[in-house]
Parts: sequence; structure tokens; C-alpha cells
Amino acid sequence: MNERGAEKRNRQNLRTGFTTGACSAAAARAAAIGLITGTVPEQIECLLPNGSRVLFTVIDRYCSKTAARAVVVKDGGDDPDCTHGAHMTVDLLVKPDAADQIFFRNGKGVGTITLPGLGLEVGGPAINPVPRKNIEQNLREVAAELLAQAGLEVVISVPEGEAMAKKTLNDRLGILGGISILGTTGIVRPYSTAAFRASVVQGIEVAVAQGQDTVVLTTGGRSEKFVMQELPQLAPACFIQMGDFLSYALDAAQRCKLKTVVIGGMVGKLTKMAQGETITHANRNPVDTELLADIVQSLGVDAAVCADIRNAETARYASERMEALGLSLAFHKALAQRVVQTLAARYPRQFRIRVMVCDFDGNRITEAEGND
Repeated sequence: MNERGAEKRNRQNLRTGFTTGACSAAAARAAAIGLITGTVPEQIECLLPNGSRVLFTVIDRYCSKTAARAVVVKDGGDDPDCTHGAHMTVDLLVKPDAADQIFFRNGKGVGTITLPGLGLEVGGPAINPVPRKNIEQNLREVAAELLAQAGLEVVISVPEGEAMAKKTLNDRLGILGGISILGTTGIVRPYSTAAFRASVVQGIEVAVAQGQDTVVLTTGGRSEKFVMQELPQLAPACFIQMGDFLSYALDAAQRCKLKTVVIGGMVGKLTKMAQGETITHANRNPVDTELLADIVQSLGVDAAVCADIRNAETARYASERMEALGLSLAFHKALAQRVVQTLAARYPRQFRIRVMVCDFDGNRITEAEGND
């Protein structure tokens, strides 16, 4: 497989790409060959964590007897990742008095771990365990003789990495100064739900590691901004965008024995939660307008309006009809209570549930709580 393999279209007709970890491993392997042969190659075949081998192009090559540098430009495929195009730079330094040892250090643009909960040493570089292992595998494959006599220090840097990190949630996780070196397979799959699910769970684990007993789960940017304004006393690590992955977030909250779970959202996603959907994506099961009609009926609304809502396609329609009738507060309060009831039935007495509701402009409407 070569770089054209990244051009291969997946089922959604989107290109796969490579992780920051895979590109760093390729650069490290190329730099090691430079130390051994005196020339850093223009292309390098790299072993990925998933066992495949991929051919990468190497730029900005340098080497001497004690140091070498190689740069691989990250191709993220069609994944909307802020690190696409990043110049993954590896400097290898020979450590004469440390035979067979490999050390990792972050250069400019790669973050530093400042908080516990990520499985990495506080004060150390934000280079995840799988990429570390993958880099070491590649170095030991090509530089076994060198490592028998000396150690190697791997310094990973990313120009503009600090600016890239501002587009991530790294600061909330206590990763400061740059991006993280990530990747469990080496391959970036466009719009990877697995990666997002993992980040949701990791966010909860980090909050717990910081001693927090509350997390605030939101479905997107507007709802997150709303709850942050409503709950300024909470630490930044408490706020986690769960997207559509409600069940993964709540299962993690249960496993971590959290005291309180706050959910911030708008009518559409909250309706999905009230009807028992564990994944609230719009392309999955449709909104249960029967449930909405039942709520409206419980408020004493005319039967014709209830029928209209029952036959509608969206939850927003019900919200707008109730607003026109002056019943927005009562409607959203009842909906929030339904969410609490549904989740309390699934997680009985596991944690306190608080549901906060905002409108489509991110303004507060109401809230409900329960599950003592």
C-alpha cells in the first residue's frame, strides 16, 4: 500500500487518511535511516499500528552523525480535522549513555499534559500510548544496531500546532501548548464516530480524575454555550459535547460513579432522549411525534392542535405551535420531565439528572431534575 491508498474511497465516497501518530512514526523511521546511512530518504515505508505498511513522502530532510530530522505532511483524507496538512516533524537525537532506550519529548506545537486522567504522565508530552509504541516499533526495526550502542530521543514538533490546538478541546483536558499525537490504527476514517465516542468517554474520565462529581453533557455548540452561561461555577472540564452519543456518555458517568449529570439541549434532541433513543442522530429513528402530542394533550390543548403535532415531521413544529399558544414554558418543562423519567428508568438511582432546555438561539427556557 502507498499514499494512493489514502485516496481509496470508503462507502460514503470519502477518502481515508493518516493520523498524527502514523505520520510521526514515518518521520521517525526516516530520520533513523538518516542516522544510519547518512541520508534521510525521500520516501519511507512505515509500519502502522494496524499492521499494514504504508509509503509516505518525506520532506525537509537533514542528518548528521548524532541528529536527524524528517518531516511528513499529514493527509487527513476527507476528515474535517484541523491537523490536516500539519508538518509532522521528528528530530532524532543520539543519546550515547542510554543504550537501548527510547525517550519522547514534545517540541513546539505539541502539547504538554498538565492534568491527570489521560493515562499520560503530568508534565510529559501529549503523545498517546499507541503512537509511542508504534514509533518505537519502527525505530527498533531499522535501528536495532544503533540502539544496541546508544539511546534515541524522539522530539516531535508541529509548526502552527499551537494554533491548531485552539480548534480542539485540548485545553479542557489539560493539554496545553499544542496538539496531541493520536491514533489507534494509523488510519483516519472520515467523520469517524468511533473517535468521537472515545473523546466523549475520555472527557468524562478526565473530569473525574480532576475530582469533579458533575458533568454537563450537551448536543452541540449552542447548547454548550447556554449551559456554560448558566453554570459558571463549574470547571471547564465538566462541560462535554456528547453530540449524539447519549448512551456512551451516561454509561461512562455510571461507571465513574458521578454524582450529577446535567444535560443541555433543545427540543429535537431532547425528544429523542425522552422517547428512549440511545443515539440521537437525525438519520436514525424519527422523532416520536406521538409522544409530543401526548405532552401537548396533557396541557389541555385542543384536539385539532394535538392531531397536527402528531402528524408533523419535526419536534420543532410542536415547539413553535406551543409558543404561539403561550405554552412554551409548560411544554418544554413537561418535555424535560419526560427526559428525566426516561433516563431515571434506565439508570435508577445512579446519579442525579438535571435537564436544562434552551431555544434555538441558545436562550434559557426551563429545566427539570430528579432520580434521587
